[in-house]
Amino acid sequence: MTVDYETAKRLAASGDDTERRFVASRAETRPEILYLLASDQNAEVRREIARNTNTPRQADLMLSTDPDEQVRSGLAAKIAALVPTLPPDKIGQIERMTLEILETLARDQAVAVRAVVADALKEAPNAPPGIVQQLARDLELSVSVPVLRHSPILTDEDLLHIIQAAPLDDQLVAIAQRAGVSGGVSDAIARTESEAAVAALLGNASAQIREETLDRLVELAPRHEPWHGPLVRRPNLPARAAARLAGFVADQLVKVLRSRKDLPPETIAAVADAVKARVAPQPPAKAAAETEERERPSDRAAKLHKAGQLDEDAVSTALAQGDRGFILAALGLLAGIPMEAVERIVSGQSPRGVTALCWKAGLSMRFCRQVQVRLALIPPAQVLNPKDGTDYPMSPADMEWQLEFFGIKPTGKPSRSGKK
Repeated sequence: MTVDYETAKRLAASGDDTERRFVASRAETRPEILYLLASDQNAEVRREIARNTNTPRQADLMLSTDPDEQVRSGLAAKIAALVPTLPPDKIGQIERMTLEILETLARDQAVAVRAVVADALKEAPNAPPGIVQQLARDLELSVSVPVLRHSPILTDEDLLHIIQAAPLDDQLVAIAQRAGVSGGVSDAIARTESEAAVAALLGNASAQIREETLDRLVELAPRHEPWHGPLVRRPNLPARAAARLAGFVADQLVKVLRSRKDLPPETIAAVADAVKARVAPQPPAKAAAETEERERPSDRAAKLHKAGQLDEDAVSTALAQGDRGFILAALGLLAGIPMEAVERIVSGQSPRGVTALCWKAGLSMRFCRQVQVRLALIPPAQVLNPKDGTDYPMSPADMEWQLEFFGIKPTGKPSRSGKK
């Protein structure tokens, strides 16, 4: 049914929340009444106003900072959907107001609100570049990943800057999965040696990967089993790379290589030769090299620790590469606590627990913040930050207590293996 103006005015002034909500939801309600209801005390009424496409933009601007998260989420979905209709050549007052609302919502403290904006803009070809850039760099994966994966607004230069900033593994994976990844971006992803991101890149048939980059990844592949399948199935696989792969991948993947119909005869022949060499006895030196190549992350950490080379720089490098096994082992060795305890602390996602672990390992508090966000996956809003820019924010007694909570007996002082 249609509500006439006088009836709408009467219902809008009603003390009945249901009646005011009804008026707020109607498309035929006049703008001045919708504007009035935008400041209603009842959140459900304001939610209807936020979703109503006829609400005047001035009211939407007011609702963009509403205390109710559902109001802002509904508004975000509506405003972001308007982006494709904004004229690119002329921007009037309404368009400027729409962009201002969108910018406010893209900075919203609630992850759910920012995620709504990101999902709505992820494939929009005329989305505001500044807002897309902001969303792409958001530390919350539900916000940044859709934009990094799909947005046509992001240029190669943008993506390279984001990669250089050492993003989270899931963010790198999203970039690696983009359609038509360029050779330059592929090189940058490959240099991170992130196991998950490189696997995604290799599995992306549309990604351009230079032959020298592919050769380097094949050389590193014995230590990264998740790369084996995508490498074996990689289109236009060079003969040299195929032969190298045949020397170490699982038998089932060797069969995949040999059965590929798209490889030229010389590549198939190189694979066959590699398979023959694989079953032949290896010289002791080569066998030792193969063993070294397949070394477990915990063994690598132990070797560096024994040599006095396991420090914050080594852990930082592993964090950039997404080498979780090495990082966990390194934290245990540096802190002098069992690996099981390290895993309990990290999986518990306790900011105070992870901070105490980093302190025990002798790492700097600045670096500890990265460990909280990128290893323990603690939301940025919850992480503990350095005190006065560099110091740990808890007393040694508090940190010992945190470790005791995870079953670690106090020793009275942290390790000095890392850098303070």
